[in-house]
Amino acid sequence: MGEAAISTDPRAYTPPLGKAWLTPLYDSAIGLFTRERRWRAALVREARLSPVDRLLDVGCGTGSLLYDLMVSCPQAELIGVDPDRAALAIAKRKMGASKSLIRWHEGFLDSLVVEDRHRPNKIVSSLVFHQVPERQKRAILEQMHDLLQPGGMLLIADYMRQETVLMRRLFRATVQQLDGVRDTQPNADGIVERHLADLFDSVERLSLVPTATGAISLWRGTKKGTGK
Repeated sequence: MGEAAISTDPRAYTPPLGKAWLTPLYDSAIGLFTRERRWRAALVREARLSPVDRLLDVGCGTGSLLYDLMVSCPQAELIGVDPDRAALAIAKRKMGASKSLIRWHEGFLDSLVVEDRHRPNKIVSSLVFHQVPERQKRAILEQMHDLLQPGGMLLIADYMRQETVLMRRLFRATVQQLDGVRDTQPNADGIVERHLADLFDSVERLSLVPTATGAISLWRGTKKGTGK
């Protein structure tokens, strides 16, 4: 259950609700089962967008987070990346006339070409990593780190470590029924947090939101150096 997962393998990705035919139902399901208003608002707030920012949304899916970010600061430069054409079509419809304000990239993160002087100073991702195969979770974080400007910030909202018995049971009964166990269990065991700590500075959990599908947490990390 999440935005379309980003993979280094161009032949494989997981649709937002695990099955392509469920994609049109994604926004309703996320709104109903994940308390998205709470964690998404927290992510937008922590992004603190300004007109000089360049932000990359990795696995933007149906565009709900991008929309909220655009509303928070229409002057910021936004880039949405996702391999799922159907999800991107929904995202563009959601933006309406404002879709031209966003740079869209249909494909995987490692196929995105960004000139050094145009690297983002902020990268966000929501409900992506729990759908990514274990071997690729760190690879994508490394790609994010490489893309960020020195001093840049990464924000991730996702099903991370499930700390309580209740959250583990809810996660198992919902997310893992849709998306399977192989890719999701490493998240529930805390692997993404460990990779974040290895790759980024000042790694911190900013919030934890218990939901009917397990706990969704918001994490922040920064890249060493001084931004432009």
